[in-house]
Amino acid sequence: FQAIQMEKTMVGLLLTLIVAVAAFNIVSTLVMVVTDKQSDIAILRTLGASPKTIMGIFMVQGSLIGIVGTLLGVVLGVIAALNVSEIISALESCLGIQFLSPDVYFISYLPSELQWCDVAVISIAGLSMSFLATLYPAWRASKTQPAEALRYE
Repeated sequence: FQAIQMEKTMVGLLLTLIVAVAAFNIVSTLVMVVTDKQSDIAILRTLGASPKTIMGIFMVQGSLIGIVGTLLGVVLGVIAALNVSEIISALESCLGIQFLSPDVYFISYLPSELQWCDVAVISIAGLSMSFLATLYPAWRASKTQPAEALRYE
């Protein structure tokens, strides 16, 4: 039972690392958007948009990316977890091989139990990391100086 508990802990850690990589992708995407839209940000600032407004725009954009990604991941993950036996059976029949041979293993199917508490923890971690990932690019966008950004346009 300790081995199973350790496996569960390691799976949680791996899922958290996957979410962290996704959050880093949000950071890099938003940094590229900020760099690409420097002149547009400068024009907005020239028209009277405050740094707080610019920061809010990029925080909403990054948070929306995180929310959509988290919802899509939760829906697809729950569907996969509830149908893992059928998915494995379909793969076995398509490929003509048996993944869990009864000659080798004690079980010939892959059991799956969906635990909503784990789904909630990973979802909250994903949403939190995606929100935190928006802070640096949004701050960087809010610090854009109109004169510097429009100098070479």
